[in-house]
Amino acid sequence: MSRIGKNPIEIPAGVEVKIEGNVVTVKGPKGTLTDTFLDCVKIAQEGNQIKVSIDNELHGNIHGLTRTLINNMIIGVTQGFEKTLEVNGVGYRAQKQGKKVVLTLGYSHPVEIEEMEGITLEVPNPNTIVVKGIDKQLVGQVAANIREKRLPEPYKGKGIKYAGERIKRKEGKAGGKK
Repeated sequence: MSRIGKNPIEIPAGVEVKIEGNVVTVKGPKGTLTDTFLDCVKIAQEGNQIKVSIDNELHGNIHGLTRTLINNMIIGVTQGFEKTLEVNGVGYRAQKQGKKVVLTLGYSHPVEIEEMEGITLEVPNPNTIVVKGIDKQLVGQVAANIREKRLPEPYKGKGIKYAGERIKRKEGKAGGKK
């Protein structure tokens, strides 16, 4: 039995959870999320708690995963999720223009990123991008897509990286005479 999966999930005040078979809908102050889970997992609401159980021990990893996904849905509709990206490099910058972010990353053209439904992009300063939303998976994917536009390189550390991420640096050419 999964140690994570056997813990009940507390439903905070102001959050409404609807379970129909293996489809879970969570509605809260920030929005609504719906997800479908596997048939081997049983999801039940008891008072202000949600309990996840499995009918076969072979699916122990699915047990913990399902519990965590439902918990992330509840956290998302109450608090939301955010990822912060840092833009490093001479002349590299980000700026917000309406519903899109325009990145200058050393290419011959600016890179434009459109906001999508459920995601907001903020640029508090030219070297920082904040991705916010209620779906943890979507926030992480959008942040990874932005980071992919110019991955941090190991020699000077130029590029887009997550806040707090350490880039393993390499030494440049040794050069010199023999």
